[in-house]
Amino acid sequence: MDIQQKDNGQKGIFYVAIDGKTEAEMTYVWSGDQRIIIDHTGVSEALKGEGVGKQLVHAAVVWAREKQLKILPLCPFARAVFDKTPDYQDVLF
Repeated sequence: MDIQQKDNGQKGIFYVAIDGKTEAEMTYVWSGDQRIIIDHTGVSEALKGEGVGKQLVHAAVVWAREKQLKILPLCPFARAVFDKTPDYQDVLF
């Protein structure tokens, strides 16, 4: 699954597009220059149950580690993934 990212310095998105259509997304906003807030995760019916939401959260964690950022997961889905994944605690704000 090819996860892509767009970021404009104020907000961003990790997403999966199939045939040019966004089928899954996780959005975030910047809170300062060292922290992002995940505010939404959504997956289309076509991809539900395939773990795509978790993959989006994982992509954000990998990126945050590379950039030495912290993540505040306000989105209930992202929060649940963080709560169930002890390995992600190092980037949790």
